[in-house]
Amino acid sequence: MNIKITGSGSYIPTEIIANGDFSNHEFLNEDGTPFAQPNEIITQKFKGITGIEERRYASNNLLTSDIATIAAKRAIENANIDPETLDYIIFAHNFGDVKKGAIQGDMLPSLASKTKHNLRIQNPKCIAYDMLFGCPGWVESVIQAQAYIKAGMAKKCLVIGAETLSRVTDPHDRDSMIYSDGAGATIIEAVEGENEGILAHESATYAYDEANYLFFGNSFNKDHDPDVRYIKMHGRKIYEFALSNVPKAMKECLDNSGIDINNLKKILIHQANEKMDEAIVQRFYKLYDKEVPEGIMPMSIHKLGNSSVATVPTLYDSLMKGEIENQEIHKGDVILFASVGAGMNINAIVYKM
Repeated sequence: MNIKITGSGSYIPTEIIANGDFSNHEFLNEDGTPFAQPNEIITQKFKGITGIEERRYASNNLLTSDIATIAAKRAIENANIDPETLDYIIFAHNFGDVKKGAIQGDMLPSLASKTKHNLRIQNPKCIAYDMLFGCPGWVESVIQAQAYIKAGMAKKCLVIGAETLSRVTDPHDRDSMIYSDGAGATIIEAVEGENEGILAHESATYAYDEANYLFFGNSFNKDHDPDVRYIKMHGRKIYEFALSNVPKAMKECLDNSGIDINNLKKILIHQANEKMDEAIVQRFYKLYDKEVPEGIMPMSIHKLGNSSVATVPTLYDSLMKGEIENQEIHKGDVILFASVGAGMNINAIVYKM
C-alpha cells in the first residue's frame, strides 16, 4: 500500500512585518532591565542568527481556524476530491483560536471541528480532532493519518498545520521577532504504485529534563499583568538539544527506509532558525561522512519567519507549486521531512514523490 500526499494548499498572511518594524519596541532583559544596545543593533544581530528578514501576521479579523480553512479548501481542490469522502481531519496547532488582543486561546470546540464546520462537511463519519505536539505537529499528524490508512480505518485524511503565534508573544522579548502566522494543509490517501509515498517515519519525545525548554511565562515587563502568559524559550538549550538529537533521528529514519543518502533530493526541515537548521543538516550528513549537497534544503524562514506547525506544510506546498527560487521537485524524488519543537518532540518522514 502506498500512502501519499495527493494535494496541498496553504495560506500565507498578507501583513508583512519587517525587522525594521520593531524599531520602536522596548526590548527588555528577563529581569526587566533595558538593553544597552539600540534596536537597530538588536535586529541586525537577530537577522544574522536566525536569517529572518520579515515575517507574516494574520489580519486582525482572521483566526487560526479561518486561515486553516482557506488552506484546507486549496488542498481539497488541489487533490480534486469530494470533502464528504474525508475520513479524518487532523489539525495540528498549539494555542487554539486567539483573537487579536485576547488573553485566552479558544479550543472549544476543537479547531478541527471548527474547520469541518467551515468546510460544510455533513458526513458524521469524518472524524475531526486536534493535535498538540509543538512545532512537529503537522509531521506527527501525517504519521497518524498514514497509520489510520494502513490499519484500514481510513482512505482519505485532511492534515492541517496552522498557527497565529504573533498573538501569544511578549512584545518586550527579543524572541518575539522569530514568530509568525500561517497555515498549510495536505490530503493523505492510499494510491496505486510501486514503492512511493511514505517509506519510513521516526518520532520521539524527550521530557525527562527537556520538557520545559519551551514554556508559557510572564512578560519581561514587570508592569504587565502577571496572570497573562506568553510563549518563552530557553534558546541555547533548544539549539544544543536539536543539534544533538535531530540528525540522529533523521539518520535512523533514512536508514529504515532503505534509501541511500546519495539518493536524497531535498530536506524539508521545520523553519525554526536558519543557523540551527543548517547545523542540523550538516551534522546529519556528517553521520554519513558526506558533505551537504548544494540546494538540498529549501528555506522560507527569511521572508515568512517561524510559524510553528505551518512551516513544513507551507514549505512543501510552495515547493510543489514552483514558488521557491532555484528549487524544484520531480516525480520519483526522495525527500526527508524533519521537525523539532516543544515537548521536546522530534520526528521525521522519508517520502518518495
